[in-house]
Amino acid sequence: MTAAATAQLAFDGSGIDGSLFTSVTDFARDTKWLNTPMEVWTNLGLGVFAVLMVVGWWTARRRDTRAMTVALAAPVAVVTAFAVAEVVKKIVGEVRPCRSMPHAYLVDACPAPSDYAFPSGHATVAAATVAALFLLNRRLCAIAAVFALVEGFSRVYVGAHYPHDVLGSAVLALPVAFVISLALRRWATPLVAALGRGPLRPVLTAEPAADAQPQPAAERTAVPVPEPMGEPVTEPVTARRTAG
Repeated sequence: MTAAATAQLAFDGSGIDGSLFTSVTDFARDTKWLNTPMEVWTNLGLGVFAVLMVVGWWTARRRDTRAMTVALAAPVAVVTAFAVAEVVKKIVGEVRPCRSMPHAYLVDACPAPSDYAFPSGHATVAAATVAALFLLNRRLCAIAAVFALVEGFSRVYVGAHYPHDVLGSAVLALPVAFVISLALRRWATPLVAALGRGPLRPVLTAEPAADAQPQPAAERTAVPVPEPMGEPVTEPVTARRTAG
């Protein structure tokens, strides 16, 4: 099947919120000074979410095993959500707005016809990171949420997705990533605890091994002090008389 035939069979989402899409792309036309920063962010911003997960892992090293399990589960949850989104994308087969609405202003290049729009892969990764960090660190979760909103808006701004593509990504990714993280926290914690007793301990915890911890002062072996053999003998001092 040719690319043109594939496009004809695919779903056209312009009737859902095409007018909102063009409102955002018209805004992009009027803010050309913002085009390059948004294009750079929309393509490279996913690295920020990877950094946030690394920070979550680092902070989890000073916490308990459950926290470390959630930190390790975060990338698994994100990858799982992305895989589910890719399956949905193939099933729905929504044509990209750059093809359904070719006269709209575009900042980013139009993807291949076989690269469908719903849901947004970038927005899926962003939303899944938010859900994965929710069980680990609320502060990192809040930071990720702000960046996720910017990432979602950027996908519409550059003309890559309709607004409903981004919203659908959040609806899909948030529960999938949350459930995966929750399940792994429950079932994988014993495995992480076992690995923490082996060579991977420095990766999983900042706590030193039990045999490397210094003994408390009360438990240290006291150095024996030799006791004197019997009572000391005191010799009387006799004053010497000076011969006169």
